Amino acid sequence: MSKRLLLIEDDKRLSQLMAEFLRLNGFEVNCRFDSIGLGAVMKQFNPDIVVLDIMLPGEDGFEICKSLRKYYSGPLLFVTAKSSDFDQVLGLEIGADDYVIKPVEPRVLLARINALFRRMENNKADDNGQVNQLHYGTLRIDKNCREVVLENKQVSLTSHEFDMLWKLATNPSMLVERETLYTELIGREYDGLDRSADVRISRLRKKLHDNPQNPFRIKTIWGKGFFFVPDAWD
Repeated sequence: MSKRLLLIEDDKRLSQLMAEFLRLNGFEVNCRFDSIGLGAVMKQFNPDIVVLDIMLPGEDGFEICKSLRKYYSGPLLFVTAKSSDFDQVLGLEIGADDYVIKPVEPRVLLARINALFRRMENNKADDNGQVNQLHYGTLRIDKNCREVVLENKQVSLTSHEFDMLWKLATNPSMLVERETLYTELIGREYDGLDRSADVRISRLRKKLHDNPQNPFRIKTIWGKGFFFVPDAWD
């Protein structure tokens, strides 16, 4: 069964080329050129993944991403001509799962998309004999329904944020190396410069009421990785 991909790109020639390549590789592609009527399209098409350009007429990709994240928790990939760290970090902070920079080779785009799907499928796989619910004080994490509750209030996380929290919380009081997060969750090797994992950890801290200046729930071990504190949730 084809995976449904919503492509939002205002360059019609580029959109057509990307769509044709993705269709040849087994995707059902719905092309949009702006945000007009996007809510209805999302409801009717029900995409498995969204590929979103940043520079669009009217609402830009950042604004569209923020709107989508109010009701769509699936994978979202930015395609952008902006290569500055600021733009990349901003995209991740508002809920993107990954990004590629134009001009992008079609096979690179396909590899990034497939990496997001592999992560999703791995997380849907049956965990025979493994724990699917975690409790730390007022924090409850349920992998089956992918739900997080803190202090009796549900916490809204993107799919990627949930996966990162689950990885950390299933290894309490242990260092989870940055390289592990990249290979297992982000789908590529850490190059020493990529800040994707750090941005997602920062978003988790905000949503889980951690102190961003002096975190006590999810700590950074500089130069190595991250550390989930199991006794910090009372």
